[in-house]
Amino acid sequence: QVQLVESGGGSVQAGGSLRLSCAASGYTSRNYCMGWFRQAPGKAREGVGVVDLDGKTRYADSARGRFTISKDNAKATLYLQMNSLKVEDTAMYYCAADPRWRQCPLNLTYDIAYWGKGTLVTISS
Repeated sequence: QVQLVESGGGSVQAGGSLRLSCAASGYTSRNYCMGWFRQAPGKAREGVGVVDLDGKTRYADSARGRFTISKDNAKATLYLQMNSLKVEDTAMYYCAADPRWRQCPLNLTYDIAYWGKGTLVTISS
């Protein structure tokens, strides 16, 4: 059974940093594309960054230059280092994974099979 468990969320002031982790179990993470997504109150879920099967990373415009996604296959863990956080980064952050796609859909144009329950990030001004 595939499980994704996020951690590392919290409350920080604008300009601060957080590092999110996603512990995966029940499958071989190197065979899955994985990514981070977020959903702010009253808004649709959106992509933050993804790691494709070839290890290539892709980011949403809002995250590029501030966020870094990385994957440790040995630890079966996906990370999201978030720097220079802004109030508008406040959201529930979700980890997702899928064995079917070489590239996870950053813009969610097609579905992703597995999702974690999320970790809340709150940025104050």
